[in-house]
Amino acid sequence: MPSIRPLPDLLISQIAAGEVVERPASVVKELLENSIDAGARAISVQLLEGGVRQIRIVDDGGGIPKEELPLALARHATSKIASLEDLESVATLGFRGEALASIAAVARLTLVSRLRSAPHAWRLGPERDVAPAALGGGTVIEVDDLYFNTPARRKFLKSEHTEYAHCEEAVRRIALAHPQVSFHLQHNGRTALHLAAGDAARRIADVLGAEFAEQARGIEAAAGSLRLTGCAALPAYSRARADAQYFFVNGRFVRDKLLSHAVREAYADILHGSRHAAYALFLDIDPRSVDVNVHPAKTEVRFRDGRAVHQFVFHALQRALAAPLAHAATPAAVPAGLTFPAAAPQQQALAVAQPVAAYYDFVRQAAAQPMPAAEAGAPPPLGFALAQLHGVYVLAQNASGLVLVDMHAAHERILYEKLKTALDARPAVQPLLVPVVFSASVEEMAAAEEHAETLDRLGFEVAPAGPRELALRAVPALLAHARIPELVRALLADIERFGASRVAAEQRNELLATMACHGAVRANRALSLPEMNALLRQMEETERADQCNHGRPTWTQLTMDELDRLFLRGR
Repeated sequence: MPSIRPLPDLLISQIAAGEVVERPASVVKELLENSIDAGARAISVQLLEGGVRQIRIVDDGGGIPKEELPLALARHATSKIASLEDLESVATLGFRGEALASIAAVARLTLVSRLRSAPHAWRLGPERDVAPAALGGGTVIEVDDLYFNTPARRKFLKSEHTEYAHCEEAVRRIALAHPQVSFHLQHNGRTALHLAAGDAARRIADVLGAEFAEQARGIEAAAGSLRLTGCAALPAYSRARADAQYFFVNGRFVRDKLLSHAVREAYADILHGSRHAAYALFLDIDPRSVDVNVHPAKTEVRFRDGRAVHQFVFHALQRALAAPLAHAATPAAVPAGLTFPAAAPQQQALAVAQPVAAYYDFVRQAAAQPMPAAEAGAPPPLGFALAQLHGVYVLAQNASGLVLVDMHAAHERILYEKLKTALDARPAVQPLLVPVVFSASVEEMAAAEEHAETLDRLGFEVAPAGPRELALRAVPALLAHARIPELVRALLADIERFGASRVAAEQRNELLATMACHGAVRANRALSLPEMNALLRQMEETERADQCNHGRPTWTQLTMDELDRLFLRGR
């Protein structure tokens, strides 16, 4: 064995750079975080060849004194913490004191900085020489020839286009969390991104696009030291890839499994399994309750009470996404000269299609609710029905313009939510005059005996009828006409595999969704205006009414401005 010896300082820094400086985007992220911590209000990022040839960042922050410039590039040197207590309540983005030293170890770094009170700026070159320089204020950092002295790492870099895309994404993440700061991004001399300082809503729209902003619901929730804000897009704006998911903890972009799971659970009942939600969410928490020192890149965190955080995020997001239109939407001001048809009198809700089995009686009864008339002078969010198009769509007029409703999808969601509510109270049980006897495997026989109590809570009375047979003597009334043997077999298998509580909710929702789909009004059925208005009023009072059980939108809006543009009015 070779003898034990200390590593050279340069090699130590190069090893650290392997953790901190993964690619040019890592450099951009670290330097932008330093600029934010320095109080910058305007930041310019200039890149050449995807950031491999040069990264130049200019900010108007507080600057660095001349005597501290060499120390800024030393390993584990920082102005942001001084004790263990500071580390346990980190309130800044950077604090480890490794970024500049690691970058300088694998690139040619030049730093120019000037305090606001200083007569002029000072420049620290790649050779660590300090000299006077010209600069109005703030700091300029140039990083040239990344990995020039570690060619093995440079081989792992991708194409210029790919590396630039990662750099732009790093800028977007920082910009989302700091809307009070303006950002300007250039690549090879061309402006690629310009974000003016403003409020959070404007920054989200600028970064994620106007379409996202139109399809998103605002999030505002607080509990104790936890606060969640931001926007979450409705399922109609779902994506094929998870490329529009931004979660920040105390202003720091993170990829956290616990938070991601909470978001997925909140979307579970409204988003198709193969689609990905889009959101920009900001969680504020007491810094002492979260550990951000888990990984050098600081994209992973650990919460002191992870379960509490998970439940808070899940319920806050679920409530916002499930809020009925009557509560989530604020009707726009009525344009001058726009009138509405008289509100329909109280009507029974839309009747479902002719039942094909006894359990559809429940579906039909659940759909029957008196609808209150709209208050005079306050048009409801979805307005009032005008006509029906090809027996498929309902056309309505609201304060903003024209509303188009997919009547089957909308009614499907209404029935689904009503069925869930009814089943949550206590599932009615239907005893069978003639027990259903079916063959079962040894594993199924054992599972039925072990989980008899769970099956009973779900409304199933199952007992052995022979060495390899099970007898079903009672079923949930809602499922009296379902394919019971297949359902029981699947239920037993899932209980054994996943546990009873999880299966109960997931299987129940799947079955109720199927029932709602069959019970909802079908296409090509003529509806009267009172029926159409009853459907609109129920949509406004139903949770998650913006999309059906399969994640499809149930309605869309064409504003008067959009209609005017279609017909070139005002030109």
